[in-house]
Amino acid sequence: MRHARGYRRLNRTHEHRKALFSNMAGSLIEHEQIKTTLPKAKELGPIVEKLITLAKRGDLHARRQAASKLKQDAYVSKLFDVLGPRYKERQGGYVRVLKAGFRYGDMAPMAIIELVDRDPAAKGAADKARVEAEENAEG
Repeated sequence: MRHARGYRRLNRTHEHRKALFSNMAGSLIEHEQIKTTLPKAKELGPIVEKLITLAKRGDLHARRQAASKLKQDAYVSKLFDVLGPRYKERQGGYVRVLKAGFRYGDMAPMAIIELVDRDPAAKGAADKARVEAEENAEG
């Protein structure tokens, strides 16, 4: 029996899992919607919920705690400057997981994980800005 086994191991070492969820949390904060496998999405939910709760607190200690979990400072700044104030009045439930069929190659169950009340323009905004900057640099 597997009582009190609190999380999915996902066939990865502790370090690999930690890096995986750090990267995925950063991507979710940046794009506000990502597509991944269902077990990964279900594990990512509570991680991002805790980060947004830290952002709602907003003090220096919370910012340092969030920075220890995320890879880039840009993610931390968006978390505290945009997402913290957006969810100030909301008492939890910041992410939703939607089932999205099965992957073609191996029939893995897929899911879309997104922030509730997300900004639709955030998805791919960094890539669009990068492409536009490259075009301006060339011409």
